[in-house]
Amino acid sequence: MKSPIAIRRGAVAAVFIDLQEEHRQDQRYLVDGYEKILANVQRLQAAARASGVPLHHWAYIVDLGAQDRPFHPVEADGKSAFSDKDDPLTAICHEVAPADGEALRIKAEASAFRSGPAAGELKARGIEWLVVAGVWTEACIDATVRDAVASGFRVLLVKDACGSGSAAMHQTAILNLANRLYGGAVTDTDGACRLLSGESVTVWQVEGSVPLRFTYENAARLYAEL
Repeated sequence: MKSPIAIRRGAVAAVFIDLQEEHRQDQRYLVDGYEKILANVQRLQAAARASGVPLHHWAYIVDLGAQDRPFHPVEADGKSAFSDKDDPLTAICHEVAPADGEALRIKAEASAFRSGPAAGELKARGIEWLVVAGVWTEACIDATVRDAVASGFRVLLVKDACGSGSAAMHQTAILNLANRLYGGAVTDTDGACRLLSGESVTVWQVEGSVPLRFTYENAARLYAEL
């Protein structure tokens, strides 16, 4: 269902997940429509900074020498097939990189909140809402959102500031999250920027049990209607 919400100043933080160069330069790991996603993220970041909303950035880095991953895909030289610690393409894209005073956290797993102090630190600062954007939707975004909800945060999922390897992968991942986004909401970049600036905005919120019964035929339409 759609209903109006507003987010209290001082109770919101913006979270940006894995917006790294490999997703536009590494042919094995390209994100569909990545330039548009980065442009939307830029708008979100500008809105957050203008309203004094704290920004938190994460990058996914694989260090097989320090992590126990027996089934992880590797190249012939033994390095990770993606996001290897020595690959310069793991750098955050310059146009959405942390500004002065904004920390970049490194994570070694899909979720930003599965381990480490981030969730507790945000809670201690009185954060109730997390505005979430980044890639890949069905992987690191999904894991981060689910752990954030389990930790007691309300998540504002910005659907057109997230992405994956294809439109179908992204759209069905958003629909799956929307079906169980208890306490949170789904909107687009326009709506998120308005909420960050203190406006009331009509957004999609889950009601009942798994209301979005999508099929191959109607998934794109349901996604567009969120």
